[in-house]
Amino acid sequence: MNILLNGLVDLPWWGYVLVTLALTHVTIASVTIFLHRHQAHRALDLHPALSHFFRFWLWLTTGMVTKEWAAVHRKHHARCETEEDPHSPQVLGLRKVLLEGAELYRREARNPETLEQFGKGTPDDWIERHLYTPYNRLGIGLMLGIDLLLFGPIGLTVWAVQMLWIPFFAAGVINGVGHYWGYRNFQSPDASTNIVPWGILIGGEELHNNHHAFPSSAKLSVQPWEFDIGWLYIRIAEKLGLARVRKVAPRLVIDPGKEEVDAETVQAMLVNRFHVIAQYVRGVVLPVLREELRRADDSCRHLLRRAKRPLVRGEAVMDEADRDTLQSALGRSQSLRTVYEYKQRLQELWQRRMGPAELAQQLREWCQQAEASGIRYLQDFARRIRGLSLAPGAGA
Repeated sequence: MNILLNGLVDLPWWGYVLVTLALTHVTIASVTIFLHRHQAHRALDLHPALSHFFRFWLWLTTGMVTKEWAAVHRKHHARCETEEDPHSPQVLGLRKVLLEGAELYRREARNPETLEQFGKGTPDDWIERHLYTPYNRLGIGLMLGIDLLLFGPIGLTVWAVQMLWIPFFAAGVINGVGHYWGYRNFQSPDASTNIVPWGILIGGEELHNNHHAFPSSAKLSVQPWEFDIGWLYIRIAEKLGLARVRKVAPRLVIDPGKEEVDAETVQAMLVNRFHVIAQYVRGVVLPVLREELRRADDSCRHLLRRAKRPLVRGEAVMDEADRDTLQSALGRSQSLRTVYEYKQRLQELWQRRMGPAELAQQLREWCQQAEASGIRYLQDFARRIRGLSLAPGAGA
């Protein structure tokens, strides 16, 4: 009778808290490593034993079907911030995605066209067809029984937290806040942001802007101060022979001895286009803005300070107020207008359908005109961009 009342494991209150956090952490690790990086984006390979452990654990703790999750997420990338995006807060509003993210996921997972178009290559073995997919809710019930057996009545609370963890943090916070609020390392063509300091709670998925810039990268952190705990687990699994990383985000390599724009320069620019624009903003736009602020009178200084946000974050996350502020600032500063126009021209290069030779010629002309602009920071950047080179394996 005592076992029925207290369960097999008797813990102090903080023990139950630690156990619950540990159980939910295994779930978020399963989502980020197996569902997200392995299944949806093929950024790494997993040993069959580890892969199946993740599938089994997610069956117990979420009831999510691998094909459905991967298909919905792939569609999110393919249709990001459009009416067809399953969960864009830019379209649906932050409140709806934050509070109803799990329902938005389930609604899209019931769309057969989504599963057919975006769900290819996911597990289709006997156990998937006969247990995990048709009886995906059975695992949740089994988890409830395990929690009650281990912890007694408090096991119901443990189970409830497990069931709410992914719907709130993954479907709500990442899909909602991660496309609405935070900082951006890269001016990706969507509204994705990085949010900190939630890395321990959501496995590195808080680095969402980094992920949208390089979706096929197994590593989500790019700055030295960013921490991707999911990547730490992947590296440990690699050392144990349980994982193999297929791709990580490219590194921006500048060869100071390289002075001619050639085919390698063009390929390096295409591979590193988000790095290139990030370097341009940090090395050209912001220094010019700082100089303009020093020279500006009081009436203009406030306007230029407000223009920093749209300049750094990019067009994808500008609202009408940001656009008005930016255009007003560009109208007051010829230097700022010039470097902003050169940034847009650089971005247009990789959006055009041109062969390598034509693209190389266009980039040469951009560099020549930038060096003739008379703006020191723009001239320095043009000389640096001539030295763009591919890191080993960057073109893979």
